[in-house]
Amino acid sequence: MDEQAEEISSPREAANNALVLAFGRLQGAANRLEYILGRSLEQECGITHLMFEVLLILGRAGEPGLSMRAVAQEQVLTTGGATRLVDRMEAAGLVERAEDPDDRRGRLVRLTPFGEETAVRASRLHVENIRRYFLDPLPAEHRERFAEDLRILSHSARDVLPRLP
Repeated sequence: MDEQAEEISSPREAANNALVLAFGRLQGAANRLEYILGRSLEQECGITHLMFEVLLILGRAGEPGLSMRAVAQEQVLTTGGATRLVDRMEAAGLVERAEDPDDRRGRLVRLTPFGEETAVRASRLHVENIRRYFLDPLPAEHRERFAEDLRILSHSARDVLPRLP
């Protein structure tokens, strides 16, 4: 890897560096897939991809729900950003705020019945689109290893990020 960095002495070499190109392809693929799959969620289910992710986080957490801080941390959002997102989701009837049984001053966010229905409907659509746009283009024998490599990269990056106070 150090050899790759030492080889860069011009803008052309920078633009054609194998590591730079590989990461650019990863970002490009992620951005394009995010757009395709996110647009489908918006058109078919009326929610953004970020809202869908929060529905999944809350579905995974179950009762009694999660604090705003926990939602923010899971999505790498500021607490203010998470609050605005949850406000929009609450207005759409997807989530509700409830008292924290362990802290009377705290509030938790949890799915409403409509939020649960939307999470299931959106997940079915999302899985179909993941198969179509994410897995089908790859050779079958690479899919499992690719998914595992992505998990490793995701966890490695997550572990480097600072935790919210």
